[in-house]
Amino acid sequence: MACGNQRTVGSPASLAGTSLHTGQPVTLTLKPAAADFGIKFRRVDLPDQPFINADVEKVQTVERATSLAEGSVKVHTVEHILSALTGMGIDNAVIEMDANEPPIGDGSSAPYVELIKSAGIVELDAPRRYLEVREAVTIETRGGSILTILPSKQFRVSVTCVGPENRITQYFDAVITPETYEKELAPARTFTFYEDIKPLLEKGLIKGGSLENAVVIRGEELMSKEPMRFINEFARHKAMDLIGDLSLCGKPILGHVIAIKPGHGPNTELTAKLKKEHKRNLQLMPNPVNVPYGDAVLDINEVMSLLPHRYPFLMVDRIVGFEGETKCRGLKNLTMNELFFQGHFPGHPVMPGVLQVEAMAQVASIVMLRQPGNASKIGYFMSADKVKFRHPVVPGDCLIIEAELVKMRGNIGQAIGRCLVNGQVVSEAELKFGLQDM
Repeated sequence: MACGNQRTVGSPASLAGTSLHTGQPVTLTLKPAAADFGIKFRRVDLPDQPFINADVEKVQTVERATSLAEGSVKVHTVEHILSALTGMGIDNAVIEMDANEPPIGDGSSAPYVELIKSAGIVELDAPRRYLEVREAVTIETRGGSILTILPSKQFRVSVTCVGPENRITQYFDAVITPETYEKELAPARTFTFYEDIKPLLEKGLIKGGSLENAVVIRGEELMSKEPMRFINEFARHKAMDLIGDLSLCGKPILGHVIAIKPGHGPNTELTAKLKKEHKRNLQLMPNPVNVPYGDAVLDINEVMSLLPHRYPFLMVDRIVGFEGETKCRGLKNLTMNELFFQGHFPGHPVMPGVLQVEAMAQVASIVMLRQPGNASKIGYFMSADKVKFRHPVVPGDCLIIEAELVKMRGNIGQAIGRCLVNGQVVSEAELKFGLQDM
């Protein structure tokens, strides 16, 4: 499962070239951005140098490219640069352009991958926030496109590319990491069918198109300045475009995308629906149990990589959120299978208060271990003050455990913890810890 901190580029880096659809010269410059800034385009050729968020809500047109607009300010053909940033794990950046469309390069996203690598990649001091798919989201279009996102602990794409009259049917599947993206997807070039070229030109599109930046399919013949880079290059390019369009949801995705006949229209329709469902669940889920939805932070394996505790004394199933560097929220799903319920008490199972305090301590330890220089240490419980138990915790409860680090001096830390069920505080305490090398 993906985790870790947000990333940005290390320094400004520029790429000059010709735009695909306008045919105009353009220079694109990537610049670093702070945590939680996101990805924003900036038109430096316009008065006041306005920004446009890389957000599906800004999508204006999707004919042969994805275009964004904020009022009268527009940027076109954004999918390749967004795909490269997503594929290489960049969460925050400014994309400055002195025209309305990025350079097309060789028709792939490889030039942008090289641009990112030349700028360098820097990890920021803030956790990455994911959109974790918990339920299937599907769209189906009249044109025969079917796109579905299924729950997964990885970001995986499975693409079936189908041309007119079922020509050039290809398939590609991979779990997307920076390594697989750079090697398997970035080099795949854009393509078009010969019979589509004249209508596109009549619409004022592809003015900068050539056999140097696209593969043309004419009957059974493939027209290109170089040999095909992959036997399924077209499916790979569709996957690359899909990643760029999905990035408009605003967060890296944990889910398995299955796409049959994807295109910019279906891609952005799916992205909009995914973002809408995510927002809806964020609003609905906290009401019954106050469980944050979608932001996967640390799963059970990652929790165990930080804490030495194991069954039956591990009191945290997963970490569901961080706030800055000092606050953390964990979750423990309680069932009758918990060992302590067997004897506390027979016929009237209640979670021991001392174990609720232990759960607070474990979540607080995770906060402490994330502080600089503490990763290889272990936290020892020193004291608990102002402990209060307000309500019994029983099998079937979903225990939310919150901890805030309020003081850290040397190897001694102090934290405030509390446990909640259905939004109600059931216990709380002030805790003190000492850190030692393992």
